[in-house]
Amino acid sequence: MASSTISAPARTGADRTPWTAVALRARSAVRAGARETARVIRPVTWVLIAVTAGLWIAGELLGWWELVVAAVVLSVILVVCALMLIGRTAYEIGLDLTRDRVVVGERAVGALTLTNAGGRAIRPSRVVLPVGAGRGVFDVPRLGAEQSVEELFAIPTSRRGVLPVGPVSVVRGDPLGLFERVARRDEPVDLFVHPKTVTFGGQTLGFMRDLDGLPTADLAPDDVSFHALREYQPGDDLRHVHWRSTARTGQMMVRQYEQTRRSHFVIGLSTLAADYRVPDEFELAISVAGSLGLRALRDSRQVDVHVPGRTLPAATGKRLLDSLAALGHSRARDGRVEDLAGAVAAAVPLASVVVLVCGSSVDAARLRAACARLPFGTRVLAVRAQDGAAPAMNRIGDASVVTVGALEQVAPALAKVLS
Repeated sequence: MASSTISAPARTGADRTPWTAVALRARSAVRAGARETARVIRPVTWVLIAVTAGLWIAGELLGWWELVVAAVVLSVILVVCALMLIGRTAYEIGLDLTRDRVVVGERAVGALTLTNAGGRAIRPSRVVLPVGAGRGVFDVPRLGAEQSVEELFAIPTSRRGVLPVGPVSVVRGDPLGLFERVARRDEPVDLFVHPKTVTFGGQTLGFMRDLDGLPTADLAPDDVSFHALREYQPGDDLRHVHWRSTARTGQMMVRQYEQTRRSHFVIGLSTLAADYRVPDEFELAISVAGSLGLRALRDSRQVDVHVPGRTLPAATGKRLLDSLAALGHSRARDGRVEDLAGAVAAAVPLASVVVLVCGSSVDAARLRAACARLPFGTRVLAVRAQDGAAPAMNRIGDASVVTVGALEQVAPALAKVLS
């Protein structure tokens, strides 16, 4: 008689899915609880917990009631401090900066408003406001339902940069500092600390006549942008006499033109750390670039600012200063001022004026090599930032080289060279 074997049906993946999902959710909950516990317990508290456990064990093994009493006291303290974390911290937080853009040295003033929008009171707590690498701490009193409190603060700015202000953290803890529960509120706000700049007047940026340029308010006897007719003056070129108007009016009339000028102003700013002997030179170079860019924008010129590897946004004065505020040293291998000049020549071959800004570590030979890479016919100016140096001017080929040692020297030095 043949025997038959009956096998149990195999379990499919669908049969295991519910149990697997439960296990995964449980594991996620355990991990989340462990992370939350680790955030709540301060490092000194872990030490105290270890000491308490050691006292319990030593007291039981050695039979010393003194150790057991000490363990009981420490256990009570830990429990009481942990219970003080219970409670709501659901503030409605408003962070308002009076100005989110300041100049180095100015104070940024703001206000922090906390409101209890719930129906129950919120116990006293602390509020931490991170500002860059530092932070401000505010003690918030007990707030009843619908009550609010406003805290004013001032942020000193001693260095250029972009400082993240926030996010605001509400801290609930105990008087001994054993446990601390932190709840983040609101979103961070960027505070732009712009570099210092100077203003200078006059037509200091220079132009070049160009057929594709923009017409200006300056009149000329010869150009391509016709402006009006005027009476003939001795010395006028007879080629520009308008004979039809002369015949109609009985007086000799000549054409007058508006000068067309190329208005593409380019700044090449070296950000290579090796080009600057001290950090203050780099800050001075950034201030020079910002001052030149703002002047060109006020003159309604097209402005490009090139640094090694990229072009900074410079469509408006605010965007230009924001870009300079966030600028740091370049680590690119092709970040030398010579390579920067070559990149400018390739990107803007029809620029009217190119200003190269660098530090005192760039010698005359390197500047000569950099200027030689710029397009022929472009007016070239090099500005060397040398901390503490007296202003000086010289020429390298067709380029003017200005050395400045302080921001106050920039305006008179550039006015002489570019006028």
